[in-house]
Amino acid sequence: MERFDRIIQDIKDIKIQGANNIAREGINAYLLQPDRNSAEKILKARPTEPMLQNSIKFLLKFKDKKKSAKKLFSYLKNSDEKISKYGSNLIKNDMNVFTHCHSTSVINILKQAKKQKKNFVVYNTETEPLLQGRQTANDLAKAGIKVIHVPDSAVDYSLKKCDLFLFGADAFLKKGVVNKVGTNMYAEISHLHKIPAYSCGMSLKYAKKVKIEFRSAKEIWNKHNKNIEVLNPAFDLVEKKFISGVVSEFGILNYNDFIKKAKQNLKDFS
Repeated sequence: MERFDRIIQDIKDIKIQGANNIAREGINAYLLQPDRNSAEKILKARPTEPMLQNSIKFLLKFKDKKKSAKKLFSYLKNSDEKISKYGSNLIKNDMNVFTHCHSTSVINILKQAKKQKKNFVVYNTETEPLLQGRQTANDLAKAGIKVIHVPDSAVDYSLKKCDLFLFGADAFLKKGVVNKVGTNMYAEISHLHKIPAYSCGMSLKYAKKVKIEFRSAKEIWNKHNKNIEVLNPAFDLVEKKFISGVVSEFGILNYNDFIKKAKQNLKDFS
């Protein structure tokens, strides 16, 4: 029970980062206590993460939880490998690549490109207020990738220097991608400067709708004047018109084609 509760709390506190990692830990938590009550606790931990939601709902349909989880983990692993392979094809020698926040899919793509002996530089944001970008910077630096780390407000300076914008996805909706707040702004600027912008992630992140999460104001400003209202939206919606394509286990597709395949795949998978 102690480990189960710790995983739930870590998901809530964003100590576990990235939709892929959240889903995997959610599955592990469910296997510790494979009952409906536990499933409800996991689902409530991050209701804005469709990959977690879809994974737990998938496991609830079967009696043999371990066998079902094994199938799910295998799918996640194979999908990760495919995304890394497809995405690395977008990266060319001497490119500057821009990214925002912390995406396992994006990091794996960049690591794969590095393994292919490609020379490139990554510009990444600090990602306020929890500074998830520092984890991205450290992960890439440990892989031998040159990183230029910038504050979120330096987007005009940094993004214009880049040839490609890669970002993750917390949710794929029909009208666009839900991702860390700020992503839509960067996508709009990329579109303005004709810089290709690709969202990277698995089709299990598809959802019909997602509520944009607002987190505690204390993450931004713990003690402030009572006349100051502090807003802390965690995500925003990247309109599909700003997205050049989606890198998923299906390959690199335009947004509408990806959504069609994602919807069908979710039906087939269940």
